[in-house]
Amino acid sequence: MIKVLIFVALVFALGFGFAWLADMPGDVTVTVGDQLINVSLMVAAVGVVSIVAAIMLTWWIIRVVFTSPDRLNRFFRARKRDRGYQSLSTGIIAAGSGDPVTSRRMLKQAGGLLNETTEPLIQLLDAQTTLLEGKHADARQKFEAMLEDPELRLLGLRGLYMEAQRLGDREAQKHYAEKAAELGPQLIWAGRAAIDLKTASGDWDGAIRLLEKQKAAKHVAREDSDRKRAVLLTALAMDNAESDPAKSKQAALEAHRLAPGFAPAAVTAAEAAFRLNEMRRGVKVLETCWRKAPHPDVALAYANARPGDSALDRLKRARRLEAIKPNTTESSLIVAQMALEAGEFEQARKSVAAVLRNEPRESAFMLMADIEDAETGDQGRVREWLSRAVRAARDPAWTADGIVAEKWAPFSPVTGRIDAYEWKVPVERTGALIENDLDPMVPGTPADAGPSVDADEAIVPALPVAEAHAEPPADPAPVKTIGEPVDLAARVEASREERAQAAEAAADKGEDSAAAEKEEDAVEEAETSIPVVEAAGSATAGAVAKTVNGRADEGEDEARPAGAETPKPPAEATTESPPADAAPDKPDGKPDGVPADAGSAETDENAPVKPPIPDDPGIEDGADGEPDKPRRFRLF
Repeated sequence: MIKVLIFVALVFALGFGFAWLADMPGDVTVTVGDQLINVSLMVAAVGVVSIVAAIMLTWWIIRVVFTSPDRLNRFFRARKRDRGYQSLSTGIIAAGSGDPVTSRRMLKQAGGLLNETTEPLIQLLDAQTTLLEGKHADARQKFEAMLEDPELRLLGLRGLYMEAQRLGDREAQKHYAEKAAELGPQLIWAGRAAIDLKTASGDWDGAIRLLEKQKAAKHVAREDSDRKRAVLLTALAMDNAESDPAKSKQAALEAHRLAPGFAPAAVTAAEAAFRLNEMRRGVKVLETCWRKAPHPDVALAYANARPGDSALDRLKRARRLEAIKPNTTESSLIVAQMALEAGEFEQARKSVAAVLRNEPRESAFMLMADIEDAETGDQGRVREWLSRAVRAARDPAWTADGIVAEKWAPFSPVTGRIDAYEWKVPVERTGALIENDLDPMVPGTPADAGPSVDADEAIVPALPVAEAHAEPPADPAPVKTIGEPVDLAARVEASREERAQAAEAAADKGEDSAAAEKEEDAVEEAETSIPVVEAAGSATAGAVAKTVNGRADEGEDEARPAGAETPKPPAEATTESPPADAAPDKPDGKPDGVPADAGSAETDENAPVKPPIPDDPGIEDGADGEPDKPRRFRLF
C-alpha cells in the first residue's frame, strides 16, 4: 500500500511539474555555430528528458551485452541446483518410506547436481540409504566420518547411538548419549538416553545430577522431572537400606514428598524409619500413601510395622487401614488375610465375601481356599475355590514392557527405560468373568465329621455277610438305598429262572446263538438299569461288594453236593448255550453275583431305577462301588 501511494505521489508531482512548465511563459535559445535555435520552455524540458532516457537505454544495452555470459552461467547453475534439491528431497522421502532403490537413484542424481562437500544432506541421505540396504558396517563408517564435521557431529552421534542400541552395546550407547548431551544440552533424546543408561548401570547420583541439568534448562516438564527424581531417589534408598538406613530414609522421604501416592517410596521410607525406631514417622508415611492410592505392599508394611506383634495386633492395624479407606478391595483383602492369621474365620469370610461381590479376582478365591482349609479342612470345598481361582481375573502386578515382576524395579529389564513399571493387571491373559455360586459364609464339613451326604442318601449298615448266604428271613432288615428297597434274593431267583427258560428254548429250537445273545442282552440291560447300593460303616461300598461276593462263593461250595459241577457266572457266558439239564441247582436266596433279569426291566419300563447287588460285575474295578453323585456346583 505504501509503494502504491508513493507511485501515485510521483505521478502527481510529474504532472504538476509539466503543467507548471506549460503555463510558464518563456523561451530557450540555443546557439550552435552560426545557427540560433529558439524553442519554448516546455519543448526544451521534453528534449532534455528524452536525451537522458536515451543515454540510460544505451548504457543498459551495452551492460547487458557485456554481462550476458555471467548471467547465463548463473541461470544454469540455479537450474541445476534446483534439480539437485528436488532429487535430494525425493530421496529423503523415499528413505523415510523405506524404499532403498528410489533413495539410491535419487542420491546419485543429487550427487551429480550438488556438491557433496557443501551440502550435508547428501551425506545424511547416503547413510540412511546404506542402512536401508542392510550395510550397517558401511553406515557406521559414514556416521564416524560425520564426527569430523562440526555441523554434522550431532547427527553422527545420533546415528552411532542408534547402531549401538541395535547391537545391544550398552557401553557404546552410554558413551555416545553422554557425548551428545554434553555437546547439545537441548537434545531430549540424548538426555533421556543418558539417564536411562546411568540408571541401568546403578549410577543413581549421576542420573539425578543429569536430571537436574535438564530441569534447569527447561527441557523436561516439572511433573515428569519430579516423577523421575522420585523413582531415582527410591532406587537410591533401596540400595542403601541395609548399609546406611539414615541415608535411605532421607532419600525415600524426599521421594515420598515428590510422589505421595508412589507405593515403593512410601514402603522404603517406612521400613527405614522402622529400622531407626521411628515408628510414628513410618506409620504416618504409610497412612498418607494409603489415602492417595491403596496398595497391598503398603498394607503389609503397615500390618507388620512392629516385629513380634501378635496376630490380633496385626488384625487391629488392618482394621484401621480399612477405616481410613473403606469399601476398597485392598482394605478387605488385608483384613481377611490378618483375620485368617488370627483365627477369626468369620471376619475373614465377611471380608472376602465383600471382595467377591464387588471385584472377584484370583487372590480372593485363593484366600477363600486357605480359609476353608484352615477352618474345616474340607478338601472338596478347597478344590472348588481353587478351581474358581484358576479362571478368575488376575490381580494387578508390577508390569513393564510385557514383563510381570513380583517386586518393583526402577527401570525396565527389556529396554532399560526409567519408571517403566506400572501397577496394573497384566495383559497377557484376560480373566474370564465367572459367576461365583459358592457362599463364602457357609463353611464346609470338618474333616473329622465324615463325608457329607444328603438326607435321602443316608447310609445305613448293610446286612451281615453271614446272613446274606443263609436263608433269607421273612422280614429282612430294611436297607435304605437311592430309590425303592430291593429284595436281593427274589431278584437273584428271578434271574436264574429267566436263564433256565432261555436255555430250554434254545435247546428245543436249536438256536443256541440266539439264546446266548438274548442272555447277554438281558445281563447288560440289568447292569445299566440299576444304580449302586450305598453301604454304611467305615468300609466303602466296593469293599463290601467284594467281601459279599467272596463269601457267597464259599457258601456255594459248602452247599453244593459232592461231585457237582461248579456253575459259571453270567459274565463268562459263551455263544454256546449249555443244555437245560446242566443248569446249576442252588438253594434259594444265595446271591451269586448274577444281575437281575432283563425281562422284568423290559416289562416295567416306568419302574424306578434300582441299585444292583453289591457284587455286580458291571461296576468297574477301582470305583469302590460308589455311585456318581450329582454335583452341587458347576465346575469351571
